[in-house]
Amino acid sequence: MNGLEYPAVLDAFAHDTRSDRLVLAMYETRLWSGEEAHLLQLQEKLNAYLSFILDGEMAESFPQLTNKPVTIQLRSVHEPEEKTSDLIRRMREQLAFQDITFELIQITEDEVPPDSGEPTGGGCGSGCGCQ
Repeated sequence: MNGLEYPAVLDAFAHDTRSDRLVLAMYETRLWSGEEAHLLQLQEKLNAYLSFILDGEMAESFPQLTNKPVTIQLRSVHEPEEKTSDLIRRMREQLAFQDITFELIQITEDEVPPDSGEPTGGGCGSGCGCQ
């Protein structure tokens, strides 16, 4: 189970060896509606990722990756509408204060990892060299 509907699941986590960055990706396949419930799911998922990064769980689980720069990617099949774009802009600004990059990447349905019921953890699915 991955996607914004599952805030406790880390959709993808990888070390991009080319840029020496950690990449945490979340996936969204639904159309962006701008509805509060959908925006709340995005916020909850991001908060879970930030907790993983900032509260020490990542460092405890992966000590060899401590102090690497971090990028969080929102990998979306559909282009966000105005309300969502505005929220993403604000998120990006706030994350910059933590030295965390936030990227919106438009993908195709084929690039969404299978819904296996488990976090993928093996790569971001973009062919970027992540491990």
